[in-house]
Parts: sequence; structure tokens; C-alpha cells
Amino acid sequence: MMKYRNLTSEEIKKLEAAGCVARNWSDVLTSASSLDPARIRGVNFIGPVRMGTFDKEFSLPGNVVKPSGIRNATLSNVTVGDNCLIENVANYISNYEIGEDSCIDNVDLMFVEGECTFGNGVEVSVMNETGGREVRIHEKLTAQVAYILTMYRHRPELTARLNALADEFANSRRSTSGKIASNVIIRNTRYINGVNVGPYAVISGASRLRNGTIVSNASAPVCIGHGVIADDFIICSGSSVEDNTTVDRCFIGQSCHFGHGYSASDSLFFCNCVGENGEACAIFAGPFTVTHHKSTLLIAGMFSFMNAGSGSNQSNHLYKLGPIHQGILERGCKTASDSYILWPSRIGAFSLVMGRHATHSDTTNLPFSYLIEQQNSTFLAPAVSLRSVGTIRDAQKWPKRDGRKDPDKLDNINYNLLSPFTVQKMLKGIQLLKNLQYSSGELSDVYSYHSTKIKNSSLTNGIRLYRVAVTKFLGNSIINRLGKLRPGASDQEIREALIPDTPHGSGYWVDLGGMIAPKALVEDLMDRIEKGEICGVEAINASLADIHRNYYSYEWTWAYDKYKDFFGIALETITVAEVISIVKMWKEAVIGLDKMLYEDARKEFNLASMTGFGADGSKEDKEHDFEQVRGDFESNAFVKAVLDHIKTKEALGDELIARLSGERN
Repeated sequence: MMKYRNLTSEEIKKLEAAGCVARNWSDVLTSASSLDPARIRGVNFIGPVRMGTFDKEFSLPGNVVKPSGIRNATLSNVTVGDNCLIENVANYISNYEIGEDSCIDNVDLMFVEGECTFGNGVEVSVMNETGGREVRIHEKLTAQVAYILTMYRHRPELTARLNALADEFANSRRSTSGKIASNVIIRNTRYINGVNVGPYAVISGASRLRNGTIVSNASAPVCIGHGVIADDFIICSGSSVEDNTTVDRCFIGQSCHFGHGYSASDSLFFCNCVGENGEACAIFAGPFTVTHHKSTLLIAGMFSFMNAGSGSNQSNHLYKLGPIHQGILERGCKTASDSYILWPSRIGAFSLVMGRHATHSDTTNLPFSYLIEQQNSTFLAPAVSLRSVGTIRDAQKWPKRDGRKDPDKLDNINYNLLSPFTVQKMLKGIQLLKNLQYSSGELSDVYSYHSTKIKNSSLTNGIRLYRVAVTKFLGNSIINRLGKLRPGASDQEIREALIPDTPHGSGYWVDLGGMIAPKALVEDLMDRIEKGEICGVEAINASLADIHRNYYSYEWTWAYDKYKDFFGIALETITVAEVISIVKMWKEAVIGLDKMLYEDARKEFNLASMTGFGADGSKEDKEHDFEQVRGDFESNAFVKAVLDHIKTKEALGDELIARLSGERN
């Protein structure tokens, strides 16, 4: 613990000669063995102030060097760490502990008044503006816990227990004194009230920061930029909030970026979200929710892995009982420019929404679909996103765009396009499309389903594409399971290799804000939380992370029972010949889907896509201009990856077939 001493009479005289004043010099202490009064000028000491040693210089942008120390400032009940630079404080700094090597320059006012939890425990009215789904934010909040708090209100004991744990965490941060950690830079900032700032954060030009915590660290610093106004907030490691952004009662997760005047209130943003220009109100933004455009409003909805097109909008107000409605775009959805959805609605995973939709659609069991407005009606094209090059490109880019550098990653993320979560819905989708076909007749031109219309050709195509995707998933699963099987293995050895490692995983699966898990395990965790068997927010996070780590074991348990239903082959009695038949169907499915992607990518290189290229030349000039800017089709990185994927998967299937059958001949 730092040892402090009173100033000597000689030191006090030198400080007074340098324009310093104090109500009571006995309240001013230093840890330096020999104080250098030359580094302390024009300081008004009000109440207790403790100072460290000042013997370092700061290198600032523009090749400017300033010595550490305190100049032109008023301090009240402040502890200043070693080698800080505090300069040009227009009003005062009060009730703060400032860590070593930090720089506070040209701020107006910075203080803590009374007891404060620094944003921890603030209630955010997510999804329903009128309340009912409030989430108490704190520094360790994850997308998974927030999802449970938001969506499991039918378990009031669970909600009460989680809220109590959130309050317990908030109280652990309760203090009458704020903390500015070491190596922090705060410059040209007007107003800071009740804000804790973690190490290596940079706050430059902010307008107002009130009641919040900036969870910065050396591995993942936080940057707060010009004109930012933030009230009642938590901002996690690696994030940047800049350029006149306004946030009010918001949680901003790890490695998010907000700028260009973005405005958000009562919203939760989890890792890798991006918000620019537009507006958010009462949204649950799971990982990788991205919105760039000025005219885009996201309101009262749940999103993840989502890209909002320009002018995307939703309504949660039917002008009856107030803004009480909500909606869900499941993982991977996109909205086209000028799209509109009237809540309540629920859109299935990896779907595209185009046009205006005011019919309260529910397509959760028809993922990978297009919802298209035609003649004021919502037409649904099931499964067509499976053959879209955009869907695959998105799935490939998300892991690459995970910007989290903090070793302690809060949110658990599963990037898989095909998983028990989506495949269970496709299996239901196949059945419900068949039921529609049966009930309305195979020759019907249009079928009706949950306020949408499905054309005959779209329904038939949807069944086919879902079957292809399920075949691909189940084929992938069994091939991965048998990847290390010895050549010439017997039927019994194959059956033993396929026995699940764990009984957990069967039944329904859920997407907990980016983490895919068996619902039974999640409910078991919730039971233990209710009973008090799991105490503390970090213990809950650890339990969720453990479920996430075992995903592939649970996935295989889920898939194990599906082979009999889908292929008519029970794995308990499977033979080499039956494995080979599954692998052959898998090869056909994978290569077939890849060829669809190849043809979809080709559309980006047809003559219509060249419109505007070679503006003043001939057709040959247009093609040459296009090639210089966009490249040629066969050299495109994605196209080459698709062709390589076809070769790789074909070789993988052939190798397994040869290994299983070759040595038995």
C-alpha cells in the first residue's frame, strides 16, 4: 500500500509561489520522497488530495512533449497516481482515484456525487418500450444471460434470482469515489459524472458521460470520441463510440463500433455490433448486428448476425394500447433497402426481407427463406437462401470479423450455418410444406401459411432444398464421426464409433443470443440458478461457457436419432453398405449446393451487372473496365473457394467410401 506524507513547509512555500492554494495544507499528501514543486502550478486543493511522484514526460501527437504533474486545476478528494498529467481543468475534479501514467487534459468538470454503481444495475427496457422485459446491465453481462432474462419471463423465480445476482454485482461496485485506471487519456472533454474508466482507455472530445463504466484494458482499449453523449451505460473492452453518437440506458458489448451520429436508447448490443447514422430503440442486438444507414430504425426487436439495409424500419405501435409489440429476426436475417415489418412478427433464421410487410408473419419453421412484397401481400419463398452466395459469404466472414482481443471473451458464439437449431426447423419445414400440399392439393397455384403466400413452385422447391441441406448436415456429422475409423472396420466397430459420448443433446435446441445449445441443458441450468446452486454472475457465465465448449458432442447426440427418421437407417444396426449410401447422398447434396452457389455467383458477372462500366466506350471497353475493377469470374476468390470446396468434399467422400469398402473386397 502506498505510503503518503505531509508536505514540508518549504514545499508549501514553493507551491504557493507557483500559484497553488489550499484550504488546509495538512490535507495535501504526497508519496514522493522529494516533491518537485516545479511540476505543480496553479492548483487549488480543496479537501483531501494525495499525489504520487512526477518524474516522467508525456509524448503527445504532433511531437509535443509535456512533463507529468498537475497544472491549472482544482482538485477535491482526489488521489493522483505516479507520473500523471492533469492540466487545464476548467471547473474541478472531485472524488476520483486516478491511476499512474494517466493524462487528463482540458476537461470542464469531472466528479462523483454520493454513492454510485457506475452504470451497473441500470434497468434497460429492452424489446418492450413500456416495460416487462427489463434487463439490469453490468460489466459481466453476456448475450446468453440477457437472452434468458429477456425471453424467459414465464419463469418469474428465475428472473428474480438473476436480478438479485445483478444487484449483488452492482453493489460490489458501489462507491462514493470513481476510478480512472492507469494509462488512461482524457482530453478535451466537457462533463464526466460518476464514470469508472478502465486501463488504456482514450476519451477525446466527449460531450457528456454520466453514470457508466468503460471496461477497457491493455489488450482491448476502449475509445470514446468527439461529441459523444452517454448516460447510464456500460461499454465493454475493445469498443469504440465516436462522432456524436448518443446512447442512453445501453449496454455495449466487446469490440462494437458506433459512430456517425448513431442514436440508441434502452438497447443491448453484444459483441461485434456496428451502428452508424441510424437509430435504435429497445432492441436486443445479438452478436454481429450491423446497421450503417441514416434512415434505418431498429425498434423493439431481437436480432443477431443481422445486416439492416438502408431505410429498414419496424413498427411496435398499433395506436391502441401503446408501443407494446415486439418482433424477432432470427440469426442471420437481412433486410433489404426500404423494408418494413409490422410487429409482432417472427422471421426464420437466415431469411431476407424485401418490401413492406404488415401481416404479422411467423416463419420460424421456414428458415433460409425470402419474404417478398408483391401487390401488398407477403410472398414466401422457402429455403432459397440456401443457394444464395450471399448467405455463404456471410457465414464465412463472421468468424473473420470477430474483433475481440480481450482474453476474457464474454459472449459465446456459434458460427455454424447448419446446426441442430436450423436443421430441426428445416425438418419441421419439410413436414409443414407437405401438409400444405396435402391439405390444399398439389395443383394449387398459391398456398397460405401464417399470413404469407407460397407459390406452388416455391413450395416444391423448398421441400427439395431443405432435404438437400438436411442431407448435407447429417452427412457431415457421420463423416466427422468416422474420420479416424481404421480401414476395413467391421459393422460392429462402426456402430460402436457412432455411439454418442453423452446422453445430453437430444430434443429441442435454442439460440441464446448467438450460442446454440440443447434446451434441456439450458433449463437444467436455469433450475440450478433458481435453487441457488449457482451463485454469482461469473459462475453462471462459466456454466454457459461449459455448455458451449461441448457443442459438438451434444450435436452428435441430437443427430444420432435423426438418421432413422430421415434416411430410414438406424445407427444402432447400420452396416458398411448403409454408411456408403449416406456418404453418396451427402456428396450429391454438397456438390449440388455448391453448383447452385457457383451459378448464383455467376450472376454478379453477367452483362446486366456491367451497366455503368465503360461509360463512354464500346461493349469491349465495358467488359475490360468491369474486369479491371471487379476481376474475372474464374479468378474471383469466392468462386475459386467454391470450386476448391467441391474438389475437397468429393475427395473426402471418395476416400471414406474406399476406406470402408476397399479392404472388404
